[in-house]
Amino acid sequence: MKMIEIRWHGRGGQGGVTSAELLAKAAYIDGYKGVQAFPYFGAERRGAPVKAFTRVADEEINVRSQVYTPDVVAVLDESILDLIDVSEGLADDGKIVVNTPKSPGEVKVEKGHVYTYDGTGIALEFGLLVAGLPVVNTTMLGAVAKATGLVKLETVQKVIKEKWSGNVGERNAEGAKKAYDTCTDK
Repeated sequence: MKMIEIRWHGRGGQGGVTSAELLAKAAYIDGYKGVQAFPYFGAERRGAPVKAFTRVADEEINVRSQVYTPDVVAVLDESILDLIDVSEGLADDGKIVVNTPKSPGEVKVEKGHVYTYDGTGIALEFGLLVAGLPVVNTTMLGAVAKATGLVKLETVQKVIKEKWSGNVGERNAEGAKKAYDTCTDK
């Protein structure tokens, strides 16, 4: 398998950095030898656009730069699509997973195979809130697992429950499952 590179776009406080880290952990558990996850911050404040990156490979990864040519782009906040071209550098057969209630055909991007799911709606349904705002990072993990087949849903749920114990972990794991079940490219 070639190295898979994922670029995460979100806003400060949505959990994009945590998503990148949890995906790397799930990939390692699922048998990948090389995993990386790291953030990129501009203006560090809640609500500011942020990026994070995940790399997954069958062997050690020696690359230490940002991800410039992602295979997958995860968009935690649909409004980011109005600010930047999230498909920049995307591989020709690349995938874009967007948290939106819209259908994939309604999402306007320059290129890429679009998958959508309503992560905000799921977060509200399962009470995945911080300071009264929906947090969609765990739902995005479920959607990315579905769109890519890179990791198993069960592994995603396991790392979520390890990160957050008790009822919080259970609700987040169920949110990831619902995102997995409802993520679509049609």
